[in-house]
Amino acid sequence: MTSPTTNPTTINPATSTTPTAPTAPTMILSDNAARKVRRLREDEGDDGLMLRVYVTGGGCSGFSYGFDFASEMGEDDASFSNDDVNMVVDSLSFQYLQGSTIDYVEGLEGSRFVVDNPNATTTCGCGSSFSI
Repeated sequence: MTSPTTNPTTINPATSTTPTAPTAPTMILSDNAARKVRRLREDEGDDGLMLRVYVTGGGCSGFSYGFDFASEMGEDDASFSNDDVNMVVDSLSFQYLQGSTIDYVEGLEGSRFVVDNPNATTTCGCGSSFSI
């Protein structure tokens, strides 16, 4: 007598779960960074300003992080927010920054925005440049 076989492609709807699409890589603007951007916007007198984070070539490790204010989003910008503070990143920079957390720190080295970038394989001592 042969044992019954089951068709491996048969799905029992009562016990199956619908697969979920993977979440898109994102970026995080920390609470400290959002607080600093709010203070800087107040100093500028423009609550609509957004923090622009970008990557440029150069620096001791190959690429450098940059920060600026933007009053408008570009066509290819991705936008991330922390409450009322928006952060924008162009598509070229986003490929190097996806999954990163942008923070603001004050310490012995001064005060600055910092990037915790999971894609960076090496960084310079000050943390302002990286390589992938």
